[in-house]
Amino acid sequence: MKYAFFVCLLFCAACSPRYRVPTNESWLLQPIVKLDAHNPVLQPDSKATFSCPIRKKDVRWEEKDVFNPAAVVRNKEVWLLYRAQDRVGLPYGTSRIGLAKSRDGFDFKRNSRPVLYPDNDPMRIYEWEGGCEDPRVVRRDDGLYIMTYTAYDGNIARLCVASSSDLVNWKKHGLAFQDGKYRDLWSKSGAIVSELRKGEIIMRKVQDKYWMYWGDTDLFIATSRDGIYWTPVEDKRRNIIPVMQPRAGFFDSRLVEPGPFALWRKTGILLLYNSANSASSGDKSMAADTYSVGQALFSPREPEELVARANRNFLMPAQDYEMTGQINNVCFLEGMVWFKDRWLLYYGTADSKIAVAECKPLK
Repeated sequence: MKYAFFVCLLFCAACSPRYRVPTNESWLLQPIVKLDAHNPVLQPDSKATFSCPIRKKDVRWEEKDVFNPAAVVRNKEVWLLYRAQDRVGLPYGTSRIGLAKSRDGFDFKRNSRPVLYPDNDPMRIYEWEGGCEDPRVVRRDDGLYIMTYTAYDGNIARLCVASSSDLVNWKKHGLAFQDGKYRDLWSKSGAIVSELRKGEIIMRKVQDKYWMYWGDTDLFIATSRDGIYWTPVEDKRRNIIPVMQPRAGFFDSRLVEPGPFALWRKTGILLLYNSANSASSGDKSMAADTYSVGQALFSPREPEELVARANRNFLMPAQDYEMTGQINNVCFLEGMVWFKDRWLLYYGTADSKIAVAECKPLK
């Protein structure tokens, strides 16, 4: 009787209009093809200089590494906002956000200077000298672009928000979580729920509010009325609630971390996520600490409800530029656009360069 009760409970949950378990893999983004004829699409530039307002001298701001880009389609071009490192700050360099544009999605022309960087402003205490890292960018209904990025002071990573009307000039709004209890919480990687609308990625409200997946160990979720200031979802004891966690024996056994925006569709919210393989409890066919990309599906009406999760990754290191660099064996996805009738996915390789892949389904 006890067994029958639980079977019945699972059956009812699956049939509920609030929680529908997919009966096939039609929700998955597949197949993916790395466009190796073009890769890497962006590499470090040892000649570009920038007058750092804090150091008060010129620095070669992207000579060490470029990686982990956001991507946006604007004026029929792909705009990449990418993380660039110099060789000056900290053990790994100071990070700034650069900008590059392309008419075909492959050949990029860069701005000569970064568009978001540590400055002598109120954010300096959070951004110096680790810098501004790992942007994700989506557009609000009113045309304002919202960027989530990580401020790193060398000790704590903190999720922050900036906005822009043109992708060039950015206004910093400070910490994403204004509640003082989260001020010194390690937080990063904010992927906002959005939808594809007339070729553009637009923020999508669910239950009259915006939603954002975040975190880089377990996955958490937060809500917002304006897309700028966010409130983590908590339980009755005011503890943040994980909505997805690592799995022993799989490619995502050490950590899970959001990729680009989360794609809202009627069938569910598709979250592409980055993950790391545990040396002790992970997938034995993969090297320890390998970063690859997975796929998860959340309810379109209850974004905190995990509906399905792929057991295999669909993007993992295989090429030399993905396997050797600042951090070996890394494919880290943050950029995704619908461009010329297919999805283009831009990802960091070995924390050193930027590559592109394509998918055609799931328009």
